Amino acid sequence: MTSHDLRQQLASLTTEAFRPELADIDRLPTLDIARLMNAEDAGVPAAVAAQLPRIAAAIDAVDARMARGGRLIYAGAGTAGRLGVLDASECPPTFNTDPAQVVGLIAGGPEAMVTSVEGAEDSAELARRDLDALGLTPDDTVVGVSASGRTPYAIGAVEHARALGALTVGLACNEHSALAAAAEHGIEVVVGPELITGSTRLKAGTAQKLVLNMLSTITMIRLGKTYGNLMVDVRASNDKLRARSRRIVSLATGASDEEIEKALTESGGEVKNAILALLAEVDGPTAARLLEESGGHLRAALAHAAR
Repeated sequence: MTSHDLRQQLASLTTEAFRPELADIDRLPTLDIARLMNAEDAGVPAAVAAQLPRIAAAIDAVDARMARGGRLIYAGAGTAGRLGVLDASECPPTFNTDPAQVVGLIAGGPEAMVTSVEGAEDSAELARRDLDALGLTPDDTVVGVSASGRTPYAIGAVEHARALGALTVGLACNEHSALAAAAEHGIEVVVGPELITGSTRLKAGTAQKLVLNMLSTITMIRLGKTYGNLMVDVRASNDKLRARSRRIVSLATGASDEEIEKALTESGGEVKNAILALLAEVDGPTAARLLEESGGHLRAALAHAAR
């Protein structure tokens, strides 16, 4: 594609549109600019809401694959790639997932998290190599993320994953995007032109973050990683999380501090096991067995224990 062709393609994208009414934004008082920006951001949730049926359908499909042992893999470049890496990196401490269970791929590798890697986003072949290094299987899901919906790295990842039988999701911020068309589940959150022309780290980035929050969080809820709205699979790796673990057990059971400490000690610090032990009045090993037989779902384990 020539430079002229690329300019024309970008000019046709909603996310790249120029807004003449904001041409003097640099002359405005700071508070006025902040108000404008805040008003722009206020419209993002409505754009996400318009895609909720598609988002829910994608989540149900992801859940079915992950329940069979599959992985959730994000692939993107620039801001989109960084958001995927961020979401993936927060799953282990929040839901006690294996670091290999939710993976973020960014064009150009870890270096691209903090610096621009020239040409990386333009390479579909790079995406294929990155996915091949993971040993992709049909139980995996690949989510291509790109504000424009035309990024070769994201499209290449989705096309390659689909060819290998994996589930594919395309998340973009323009209608009729090549990325959404390439995926089984296309999600196009159209937030409109940015406050700063083409700066898709703004509204488009916010929209992508909201959707990724849903993809990972609701999938984890479906997989039994929560009990109600409590993070019962939280990994207590620091003082704050250890305190949170005790609070979660308390909220779920109403047990005394002494009972909570005893249950957590017997369960090796596993919050879900401690809750089950207290609510079902069983010992630690029995709680572990019940949870294993119930696929890690606390409600199912409680029902099994009550039989």
